[in-house]
Amino acid sequence: MAEISATMVKDLREKTGAGMMDCKKALAESGGDFTKAEEWLRKKGISKAASKGSRVAAEGLIGALVEPRLGVLVEVNCETDFVARNPDFVALTTEAAAHVAKSNPADVAAMLEQGWVKDSAKKTKDVLTEKVAKIGENITVRRFVRYEAQANSALGAYVHSNGRLAVLVELGTPSEAAARSEDVVSLAKELAMQVAGVKAQYVSREQVPADVLEKEKEIYKAELAAAKKPEAIWDKILQGKLEKFYEGVCLVDQIWVKDDKKKIKNLVGEVGKKVGGELTVRRFARLEVGEGIEKKKEDLAAEVAKTIATA
Repeated sequence: MAEISATMVKDLREKTGAGMMDCKKALAESGGDFTKAEEWLRKKGISKAASKGSRVAAEGLIGALVEPRLGVLVEVNCETDFVARNPDFVALTTEAAAHVAKSNPADVAAMLEQGWVKDSAKKTKDVLTEKVAKIGENITVRRFVRYEAQANSALGAYVHSNGRLAVLVELGTPSEAAARSEDVVSLAKELAMQVAGVKAQYVSREQVPADVLEKEKEIYKAELAAAKKPEAIWDKILQGKLEKFYEGVCLVDQIWVKDDKKKIKNLVGEVGKKVGGELTVRRFARLEVGEGIEKKKEDLAAEVAKTIATA
């Protein structure tokens, strides 16, 4: 068997964009023949997949798995909405959620190195490479959330009909019986819908970071100064503006979308009385596909002109 040097692996990697281990295996399978190794990678779809790795993947789906004691949300991205509806891609997002539920990776990097939930002989990153080669677009796992319910907790989730938005909520209750009650389970789902629709950022005002609060105050003071309001009344005006700010970003201070005369904290209090104790919103997570990813702007006319020029 031909000896495979590190330089050979490096050169093949630079030419094909394939991973180091894939290049080493290709050279080993090809007896050290560089050309045959390239062909081996092409046949396996690995070099094709690697070439797509730098392309922006801002579409996709949120895979979700929700059980009484465990909840998982995973954002899996692709390049186009068309591929997001591909049955293979849909199945991948479902399996990704099952993988996170079972394997409990520390982060995405750790997840990629784990044996895949459906086939432990393959690493997660290898499964993604195979999907890229088959589907023809860059595919990535961007982030995930995994909640294991604490003692006396209820989990609730909402997944929007398009699969691009999902929320997970954990409610603390006075007892395990209360956590399993229909009223509490229903409330957890209701709160997940609220977060999805109104985009709460924090559970309560106590969670708002001091620097965020200070920045808001600076903006309000600048507005008051520009409007030439007397400084003697600034504190009173600021208090009112901050209350509006809390209503916008803090879940328990928000107006309930189904009843504009009731705040979420009132709704939580009412359900707490029904089950015989205080309820608390312990945490929530909201994932929306492509959120924060800068999408490449396509210039169709320029693309056509470029194609014609090179034809």
